This record gives sequence, structure tokens and C-alpha cells, in this order.
Amino acid sequence: MINQLRKIYSSLLVYSERKDNLDRTYKWFVTDDNEIIGISEEELTSKDVSLLTTFLLPYNINLPLPTAEEQKWRNTVHSTEVNPNFEIKNPYRFIYFSIKKNQIDPIIFKDAIQELFANPVPILWENGHEGIIIEEQTVYEDSISFEEIKDILMSDLYVKINFFIGSYKDGLEDIAQYYHSLINAAKKVFIYTNKTVVTYIDAVPYLLINQTESDLRSDIGKTILQEYINDEETLKMIETFLQCNLNISETAKVLHMHRNSLQYRLDRFFEKTGIDVRQFHHAMTVYLALLARK
Repeated sequence: MINQLRKIYSSLLVYSERKDNLDRTYKWFVTDDNEIIGISEEELTSKDVSLLTTFLLPYNINLPLPTAEEQKWRNTVHSTEVNPNFEIKNPYRFIYFSIKKNQIDPIIFKDAIQELFANPVPILWENGHEGIIIEEQTVYEDSISFEEIKDILMSDLYVKINFFIGSYKDGLEDIAQYYHSLINAAKKVFIYTNKTVVTYIDAVPYLLINQTESDLRSDIGKTILQEYINDEETLKMIETFLQCNLNISETAKVLHMHRNSLQYRLDRFFEKTGIDVRQFHHAMTVYLALLARK
């Protein structure tokens, strides 16, 4: 395809990692083979651009230029076939991140992320504020957590960020599905939680509720929560109790409440609904009902 396009647009260039930056007098695109190509704007009419974008993906020149490693990963996650020349020695995981639009220059963001890891981590950008960090499993005892990364970015750069952490994976089988399903799941998860760092394991209840029809979600909320469906104070108390792993003392401390008062209110909830949130299975049911309200 590139050779055919070059016959029409003589200025066509193919990005090479040896270049430090992309010529801003060019329009840049990503091909089906995930190669970045550019065509001089002088050769392009608005009609040309419209036509090219029907089969090429416009490339944001404000994003960091991909390294050779990132190009390999991008080609792999967008391909239906596994590249036999691309070998992964260690288990790895994808971490979705999202920041507010125009909150930070992507190049500065990437530099900040790289400084927090012992080895370079590939970053695959979806756009200027979302992407995937690829982290290999290491034996370093002092490896940084994403909770710590979130706090550092906030304190040093005033950047608010969400992380959705995938599970570790061996090999490249079904990697395209893993990549796309993780991104789709991440965009659903943060509807249901105020947490800014969420693991896939933590997210399973959110994903199940998201797949439930709205009428059924409404029925679950009304049936389980009953007369408490609009009692925000009680529901907040129960939600905190669940977040504290059903620990009454810890919950009372978080809510600045006397332990006996909390115990009494949980007893009242049990009397009214027949549901004892101190029991695991009842607690899980109420947890899903609380999610169904959101």
C-alpha cells in the first residue's frame, strides 16, 4: 500500500526511530500494518485527507514517538497473527491509564513514568490522555506500586490519574483480545467506583453489573435494599463496612462512630430486610445491589 500511495504522493515518508521528531508540515497516519507514514500538507487537499482517513488512522504528532519495542508491541496487539520473531521472556501485564485531557504533555508524562521503573516500560497510546503501560514481572523487591505512582504524579506534577491493572499473562496467545478487552473493561469500571487504582480481580463485580440489563439492576436494588433504597446515610455506612472487610471496629473508626452504635444499626438493617451483612454471602449480595444503584 505504501508504494501505491507514494506513486500519488511523492512526499510520502515512513517513520523511522532514528528520527528525533515528526515534521509538523506533514499529515501523519498509521497504516493497517501499524507503520507511521507522513504526507506533506502541500500535497493534500481536504478531500485527500477525508479519503485517506477512511483507511488510515490519523496519528497525533503530540504523542511521544514510539520506540522499536513499542512498535513491536503495537503491531502485535493489533494483529490477528502472532509474530514468531517477537519473544517474551517474562510474564507481563497491561495497565490502562487515563488522565484528563490537556492536563499534561504526553511526552512529559512518559518521561515521568519511565523514571519510576528500574527498566524502560513500553507505553501504547490510544490518544493524548489514555493508553496502556506494559509491565514485565520482575524479582525486584523494591518495585513500585501503582498506588505509589499515582501519589507521586499527584504530588510532583499535579496529575490525577486512573489505573486499571490487568492480570499477568504468559506468551502472546490471544494478546489482541487481552488488549482490547482490558481497555473496554477499564472504561466501564470507573463508572462504579471512586477508586483510582483498580485491579481486574477487584473489577469483576463491576463488570458483571455493567452487563446486566438496566431493568434487572433496578429490580436488584429495590428487592435487596428495600426501604433503605434511598437512605443514603445507611447505605454509606454499609458500603464502608464492606470496604473495611466486614470489620466492625475498623468501620466505626472510619465513620467516627461508636462501635455499639454501628452494631445496633446493622442489627436494625437485618431486622428490616432479613439480610445480615456480617455474613459473607449476604454482604456480597448487598454489595452488588449497591453497585446496581450507580
